[in-house]
Amino acid sequence: MQSDQKVTLVEDEAALAALCTRLEGVERVALDTEFHNEKSYAARLMAVQLVAGDEVAIVDPLRVRDLEPLATALAGRTVVGHALQSDLKIFADRFGRLPRRAFDTQLAAAFCGYGMAISLGDLVHDVVGIRLRKSQTVSDWSTRPLSALQIDYLVDDVRHLFALQDELTERLERTGRLGWFEDEARSLVDPARYRPDPERLYLRVPGAMRMNRRELGILRELAQLRDTLARERDVPLKYIIPDDVMAGIVSLHPQSRDDLAQLRRLDAGSRKAYGDRIVAAVAAGLALPDAELPKKPARPAGADREAIVSCLAVLVGAIAAEHDLPSGLLVTRSALERVARELPTSVDEVARTLDASTWRASLVAEPLYALLSGNVALTVQGSARGMPRVTRVETGGAEAG
Repeated sequence: MQSDQKVTLVEDEAALAALCTRLEGVERVALDTEFHNEKSYAARLMAVQLVAGDEVAIVDPLRVRDLEPLATALAGRTVVGHALQSDLKIFADRFGRLPRRAFDTQLAAAFCGYGMAISLGDLVHDVVGIRLRKSQTVSDWSTRPLSALQIDYLVDDVRHLFALQDELTERLERTGRLGWFEDEARSLVDPARYRPDPERLYLRVPGAMRMNRRELGILRELAQLRDTLARERDVPLKYIIPDDVMAGIVSLHPQSRDDLAQLRRLDAGSRKAYGDRIVAAVAAGLALPDAELPKKPARPAGADREAIVSCLAVLVGAIAAEHDLPSGLLVTRSALERVARELPTSVDEVARTLDASTWRASLVAEPLYALLSGNVALTVQGSARGMPRVTRVETGGAEAG
């Protein structure tokens, strides 16, 4: 840490208000959080670390209960952090607002050839030349007062973020990838990224693949109710209705709260608190017209389709290697499975099926379509020289028939 950096502990509303006023005078704020998420719907903040100008501020959410002013102050700033998605999700869930822009040093590092999941410690060591002390990685952040070691750890997590941002930005500019990174980073401050799709909540319940469409209609109503109840009570979904009980309710078709007593893992307190709402959700699912029932989820790919996915993945890996990028940053496995399932018939359709951003589409849409349409084949060249690599070879035209 720079010798002129001061560390401020923010432990009351007046100190928070003063910090928020100071934040209004800066463009960028380094951000990290410590949180617990085992017993709540949205993760509960235990500490918020910030750097603004030459000040490191540690906000204590256990003593400053109302952090709305901080969320408001950050909404007008650029936040800089490492693996920011978890931190930003808390602000989206808890406060319904996000910063104006985000610079994620882990994401920027991926575009600079560091892989998808480099740790902050390794990145700081490589870029800044300082080895962080990570002695508190399993610390209980709910204990108070914070120890000197805990405070040092919290400060370390944000003190070098501006240096990382500046260096990584220079590297991205030199390689012509700053636009790619900025295109990707915009999604970090898109509220839709953190908002569960109510129409797809039911697909997360084990056993959904085996249900018929009517059962899926009931499950969809139950899943939306469970999410609403969990959000209202700020508890995990399983505390409302465990996954196996969800399937049991679908099979039971309860017509009254008393019918729910047949389900061993739905206790009397839960039945009393929201049993009537469960029964109403089941009734709503049973009353859905056939045309409004969910479609059955696509089953796992067959052998031929799985082989297509594997070929597409090899091609994506080769393209990623050409550009010194992690293949997972280009296209996810699930996106390739969509392509193999839907078999798009043009370059534009490939891009739409992948839901690819502009920079991704420019790298992978045309090669993937060429492979799907039989215009290129994949081969390994260079093995005799000890430098093997996957290469695309034109076949001379699309397959016949």
